Amino acid sequence: MTFLYVIVALVLVFDFINGFHDSANSIATVVSTKVLSPLAAVGMASFFNFIAFTVFTHKVAQTMGKGVVDPDFVNLNVIGAALVAAIVWNLVTWWLGLPSSSSHTLVGGLVGAAVASSGPGSVITSGVIKIAAFIIISPLLGMLIGFIISTIVSYLVRKSTPSGIDKHFRRLQLLSASAFSLGHGGNDAQKSMGIIWMALVISGFLTKDSGIPHWVVYSCQLSIALGTLFGGWRIVKTMGQKITKLRPFEGFCAETAGAITLFGATHFGIPVSTTHTITGAIIGVGARKGLSAVKWGVTTKIFWAWILTLPISATIGALMYFFFNWIN
Repeated sequence: MTFLYVIVALVLVFDFINGFHDSANSIATVVSTKVLSPLAAVGMASFFNFIAFTVFTHKVAQTMGKGVVDPDFVNLNVIGAALVAAIVWNLVTWWLGLPSSSSHTLVGGLVGAAVASSGPGSVITSGVIKIAAFIIISPLLGMLIGFIISTIVSYLVRKSTPSGIDKHFRRLQLLSASAFSLGHGGNDAQKSMGIIWMALVISGFLTKDSGIPHWVVYSCQLSIALGTLFGGWRIVKTMGQKITKLRPFEGFCAETAGAITLFGATHFGIPVSTTHTITGAIIGVGARKGLSAVKWGVTTKIFWAWILTLPISATIGALMYFFFNWIN
C-alpha cells in the first residue's frame, strides 16, 4: 500500500515536470511574437491545460494503461522504474534546452522496465509501433498542416498592410494558443491517468473494466497545469526563436496546425508528443519562406533528442527496475 502511494506521487511529479518541460510548446510562439508576456502566457496555457478533461474522452489514457504493455505482466516496481526513467530524462533534456517528448520518455521507460521484468512478451508490439511511428508522423503532419495554413493565410491577406496583419493576428493568436494548450492538456495529462489506473488495477482497487476515477482525472490535470504555470524557460528560447523567426500571423498558423494535429490524435487515442507536433508546425511555417529561413543545425539537434528518447528511457527504466527489485 505504501509503495502505491509512492507511485501515485511519482506520477504527479512526472505530470508536473511534463507541464514544466512542455510549457514551452504551448507558449513559445505567443511569447516570441510578443503577443503576451511570459507570465500571462503561462497563466492562459495552464488554465486550458486544466479544463481539457471537459472536452476530451479518455482514449489516450486507455492506450497508456492497456496498449503499451500487458497489465498482467506489470507490477508496481515496473511502473516505479518507468516513472523514474521518464522524470530523469525529462530533467536532463530540460537542462540542455532540448524540446524532447515526455510521452515517448514514459513509453520508453515502461517498455524497458517491463522487458527487464518479464521479457519481450510483456510488450504489446502493435501499440508500441503505433506510438513510435508518430515520432515521425506527428511532426510531419504538423509541418504539412502548418505549411498549408500559412500559405492559405498569406494568400488571403496579400492585399493587407503589414501593420493591419500584425494587429489582427495578435488577437487571433490568443485563440490559436488557447486551442493548442487545450490539446496539450488533453493528450499529455491522460498518459499519467493511464499509469495511475494501471497501478490501481495491479493493487486490486480497480478492475480492467473500470473507468478512471474522478480524483485521478482532476489531480493529473491540476499537476500538468501547475507545471505549465511554472514554465520551462530554457526551451521557450529554442522553440520560439532558434528554429525560425516568427511573426504573429506565423505563430497563429503554427499553433493552429499543432492544435489540429493534437485534437485528431487525442480523438483516436494516440499518445503523441506535443513537442514533435509544434516543432514540425513551426518548421512548416518557416519553410514557406524558403528552406534558408529554418535553422537546420538547431533542428538536427532536436531530431536527435527525439530519436534517442525511447532507447535511453528504456535503458534507464530497465536499470531502475533491477534497482527497485533489489531494494524491495
